[in-house]
Amino acid sequence: MKTILNGIIKENPIFVLTLGLCSSLAITDTVEHAYLMGLCVTVVLIFSNFIVSLIRKLVPENVRIPTYILIIGTFVTILEIVLDRYVPALYKSLSIYLPLIVVNCIILGRALTVASKSNPGISILDGIGVGLGYTLSISVIALIREILGSNSITLMNDISSLTGYIAVYKNIIPGSIIPFSILKEPSGAFLTLGLLMALINKIKGGKHESN
Repeated sequence: MKTILNGIIKENPIFVLTLGLCSSLAITDTVEHAYLMGLCVTVVLIFSNFIVSLIRKLVPENVRIPTYILIIGTFVTILEIVLDRYVPALYKSLSIYLPLIVVNCIILGRALTVASKSNPGISILDGIGVGLGYTLSISVIALIREILGSNSITLMNDISSLTGYIAVYKNIIPGSIIPFSILKEPSGAFLTLGLLMALINKIKGGKHESN
């Protein structure tokens, strides 16, 4: 549990380590896209960490990075094939960013700093923790952007063919005029991230001062 909480809080990939921001911010236009991308990254994290941990003593130092990228790329390719086959709408929405998971600093970073030095159990838990931290972070960003930018929350739309349900809630703030349409733009993603990081740092600073 400590390893999982570490990935969610102390080593949160977005708000603490600030890794993988470009693709992460690009897909936070809706809550659905955010948590589904988070799920994809989490799956790749868990499996790549597991395999890297298993072969860590067999891979020479000078070819570690190419080997790990090959492992990550294999799982990303499998993920793309599965999504294209079973959830084509989601695949089309995320397809331009799915291949970027291969070079996502979060996944390669965990492979190099944790999985290559730890047993499979710890590596899997690290993948779960960091994956959850990533998913929660970008989901919060997407929630703020979608509510204040579009006055809606999209939980299920692209995956409706798989689940059989559509969950798109509009007029979250009834009768109000949303003045923050900029949040729907790419610049709004960076603005939201910056404000959230400032808030988090302020809270951390207050805790340190009280101690």
